[in-house]
Amino acid sequence: MNEAVFEQIKAGLAAGEVVPFIGAEALADVTHATKGIKIPATSDELILSLNNGQPMAPRLMYEFPRAAMNVELKRGRSAVNRWLEQTYGDNGWSEAALHRWLAEQKLPYIVDINRDTGLQKLYAGRPHTLIVGVARIAGTAYRYKLYKYDGEKYSAAVDESAIDPAAPILFKPCGTPWPEGNWIASDADFVDYITELMGGFAIPGFLKTRRVGLKYLVAGMRLNRDTQRMLLSDIIFSAAQPSGWALIPGANDKEKRFCARLGLTVIDADLRDLAGLPLAQAA
Repeated sequence: MNEAVFEQIKAGLAAGEVVPFIGAEALADVTHATKGIKIPATSDELILSLNNGQPMAPRLMYEFPRAAMNVELKRGRSAVNRWLEQTYGDNGWSEAALHRWLAEQKLPYIVDINRDTGLQKLYAGRPHTLIVGVARIAGTAYRYKLYKYDGEKYSAAVDESAIDPAAPILFKPCGTPWPEGNWIASDADFVDYITELMGGFAIPGFLKTRRVGLKYLVAGMRLNRDTQRMLLSDIIFSAAQPSGWALIPGANDKEKRFCARLGLTVIDADLRDLAGLPLAQAA
């Protein structure tokens, strides 16, 4: 049964009608060349990395934004941002097999809620538009930054007139260190960002037009926590109905109900099954 659905999804990807929405499990095989550690990506991994490898109180271990908020309150927002820069600005991370597969598809639009630079590096030979989420900035209601990549370097786009609206899009709502560090991490960041996302101020106008009627392939992420659920709901607004598929191995009832509300069909499979890649080994 899955094979028939996989063929449908692959055809939609090839036609530019299906948009990957990629979460933490895409980084399951990414390790550091010299340290030998896995890149932090899941909520628990992020919290442990932020807290020098030590677990935090159970209420803080519930979700990374909550733990990041606790660190921010104690040591300042700069402490969280500095850790993010040090972690994801490090060039020692290996290439993710799923990133390579996605890049080879030459897709017109990808949403990547991870904070690493893996997909950006694989897109480095291809002109594209980078959209990065920002939060808690003064002087504007807009919660994104636009960058134009010309095949060699990024340049900041003052407004939409500076970018090619038909160019491939990498959308990094939670941030990236390249070309400059911008991050959505703590509860306060997400409250600000999601509020403006719901109001329409976190997505450029050209993308609002371009995304109408698209379908989505949600993969590599669990949908048990409100933060990711709200991100997903608002970013895929104006999708086709049904709106696509969610690849969730062993999805629970909460995830199934949420996906049903969004018009997503849950498939008991991993993105690696679709890509024909071996399962990632735990680091």
